Amino acid sequence: MDPQDEADGGPEMLRGFICASFNQDTTSLSVGTKTGYRLFSVTAVDKLDCIHEGVECPDVCIVERLFSSSLVVVVSQSVPRRMNVYHFKKGTEICNYSYTNNILSVRLNRQRLVVCLEESIYIHNIKDMKLLKTLLNTPTNPSGLCALSVNHGNSFLAYPGSATIGEITVYDANNLSTVTLIQAHASPLAALTFNASGTKLASASEKGTVIRVFSIPEGQRLFEFRRGMKRYVSISSLSFSADAQFLCASSNTETVHIFKLEQHSPNQEEESPTWSAYVGKMFTAASTYLPAQVTDMMHQDRAFATVRLNMFGLKNICALAMVQKLPRLLVASSDGYLYIYNVDPQDGGECVLVQKHRLFDDGEEHSEHKEDQPPAEGSHQPAGQSYAATVALPSSPPSSTTLLGYSEEGGAQKGDVIPEHEFAEGTLCLDDENEFPPISN
Repeated sequence: MDPQDEADGGPEMLRGFICASFNQDTTSLSVGTKTGYRLFSVTAVDKLDCIHEGVECPDVCIVERLFSSSLVVVVSQSVPRRMNVYHFKKGTEICNYSYTNNILSVRLNRQRLVVCLEESIYIHNIKDMKLLKTLLNTPTNPSGLCALSVNHGNSFLAYPGSATIGEITVYDANNLSTVTLIQAHASPLAALTFNASGTKLASASEKGTVIRVFSIPEGQRLFEFRRGMKRYVSISSLSFSADAQFLCASSNTETVHIFKLEQHSPNQEEESPTWSAYVGKMFTAASTYLPAQVTDMMHQDRAFATVRLNMFGLKNICALAMVQKLPRLLVASSDGYLYIYNVDPQDGGECVLVQKHRLFDDGEEHSEHKEDQPPAEGSHQPAGQSYAATVALPSSPPSSTTLLGYSEEGGAQKGDVIPEHEFAEGTLCLDDENEFPPISN
C-alpha cells in the first residue's frame, strides 16, 4: 500500500492500519500501525499467529520482511526519509540510513536492498548495506512503484521508464546495468511484479483495464488479460503464484481477478468443434480487417477465477500461496482483516471464502506466539547516517553504535553486517537457538 495514500487518514488511520505487505514467499504478512508494526505467520488457514509486534517507532508506513528471517525494514511517517533495519528477534537495530527525500517503497531479496524515492533509486548490497548504485533523475514516480525479483540469482529491478506512458525499465541490480526497456502500456504504470524466478514480469497501467505479462530479460509480450471494460480502476497489487501458472490482481473495486497463464494450442479448436471454437475462428479471420485496438481486445483472455469482496474503494493487497498444501488466495484489506479463499486450479470460477482473520483490534492486548525476547539495549535510537558519510567512507566498517549486536559477538566480521545463514534457502525456524551461530573468520 502506498504510504502517500495513507497520509491523509481514512479507515486505515482510524483502525491503526497504515500499510501491509507479504514477504517474498508469502509465508508472512507484515502490517504497519500507528503504534509500530506486526508480523504474522500465514502458514495455516484456521490460525493467524502474531509472531512479533514492534514498537520501536510509531506510524509505520513501510514494513518489509526478508523471507522468514529476522531481518525487517521499517519506515515511519514521522521520519519518512529514514530507513531502519531491525533484527526483530533480538530487539536490536542493525543500522539506519537517511535519504535526500521521502522513502516511497523498499524492496529486498537475499542479495539486494532497493530504496525508491520519487526521482531516484538506491541499490544496496544487503549483506553489509554498502551503497552500490544510485539511479538519479529517474522519471517522476510519486507512488514509488518498483519491483525486485526475489530470485537473487538475477535480481532484476523494474521501475517506470516514463511519467507519461507505460514504459518499463528493467535493470540488473546484480551487475548494475540496464537490461531492456519495455513499451507496456499507453498510460502510466500503476503496478509491477515479477514471478518467483524472475523470468516473467506483469504490469498494469493507471486505467487498470489490461494486464500484460512479458518475458524477462527479452521483454517480449507473452500474455494479455482484460480485467474489465466498463470502468477504469486503480490496480493496487499484482502477484504470481509460486509456479507462475496464475496471476492475481486486486484493485479499489470489490473484485479480485485470477488469470491463468496458459498457451492455447493451435490444434485445440480443431479437437473441440464447439460453437465457441467456430466463433473464435470467425473472429480470427475478421481480425485482419479490423482496427488494431479491436483486434487486441479480441485476443485478450478473461479471468479464470474471481473473488467478490464485501467492500468497495478500500486499499488491499493480494497474493497466491500454497497454504496447508492447497492453493489459496490471500487478501489483506485496510478494513483490518486478512481473507483466505480456496482456489480451484482446474475449473476456476468463484473462489470460496474459508477464513477471515482480524489483524487489529482497538484496545486489545495481543499475545505473541513466540519465545521471550531480550529487551532492546536502551531506548535511545542512533542518529541517522547520511549518505554523504556512507559514500565518503566505503572502506570503513560500520560503527558499533549503529550495529547493536546482530551477530553473537555483537559486531560484524569480514565486513558482513548480516550473517550468511539469514540468506539461506528455505524457511528459518524463529525459535531455534541454532539460528544465530557465531560468524566464523
